[in-house]
Amino acid sequence: MAVPSIESPLRTRPNYFYAILSVALVLFLLGLFGLIAIQANQLIKVFKERINVLIELQEGTDTEAIANLQARLEKSSFTKPNTVAFVSREEAAREMAETFGEDFLKLDLPNPFYDIVTFNLNAAYVQSDSLKRIQAGIARDPNVTGVYYQETLVDEVGGNINRIGLISLVAGLFFIVVAVTLIHNTIRLALYSNRFIIRNMELVGASWEFISRPYLIRALRHGLLSAAIAIGVLILILGWAQSRLPELRQIEDMTGFILLFAGLVILGIIINMASTYYVVRKYLRMREDDLY
Repeated sequence: MAVPSIESPLRTRPNYFYAILSVALVLFLLGLFGLIAIQANQLIKVFKERINVLIELQEGTDTEAIANLQARLEKSSFTKPNTVAFVSREEAAREMAETFGEDFLKLDLPNPFYDIVTFNLNAAYVQSDSLKRIQAGIARDPNVTGVYYQETLVDEVGGNINRIGLISLVAGLFFIVVAVTLIHNTIRLALYSNRFIIRNMELVGASWEFISRPYLIRALRHGLLSAAIAIGVLILILGWAQSRLPELRQIEDMTGFILLFAGLVILGIIINMASTYYVVRKYLRMREDDLY
């Protein structure tokens, strides 16, 4: 029986250029999703920290008591820094007049407003149970007649955040599964033309570890290169987006970006090396007839 020729397969070199670009594309798509998720999380944080709490004070509360209350709020962990403000009843009346015009002043009604202290919350405390505890704690002050915030808005924000978190988790897992599958298949196809070289090295006595080592080193380099390409394109897109929408610079999360880019590098290396290790071992375990 004629032995199938292995001359052509041995001369065929794997096209690593397309493999590197394919892996870079997958990492880019995964990173793009990560960038969107990070920016969305920062937008949610900004929106949360715009929720305002109003503290209504007893009529005739002296300035020292007001200053003490403001100082306590400034030191509290639930208060967003530099947001505590005092609004006198006179200022409130003037703002109302500016809103409704001079007709409001012509009514000659007694001033219906109270002195108030307002502040914004840290994003971590914008939850119904946390706000109720904060409200109860502030209300114990004898100079306070009421503590108010938009309860329906807080509940709505909490519900939307839970839904967004669930959708992001599912989408993130889906992207990771797709990324692993595509990268593995790309590497498998790239190494397909080397299957006879891998097998012949074993036939001349090379150990599996010795055979795998150069392929794993190459996979490490290719993983780094693919991740570098993906990160470079992501940085260009991020810079372009920030130039078109300067507001994005105000909510950028450098720590999140660094962790995302580091994750892409690690993911690119791990998937490349794991897939290469698996494919090389697969060809070493195959019968010679199956290689054709």
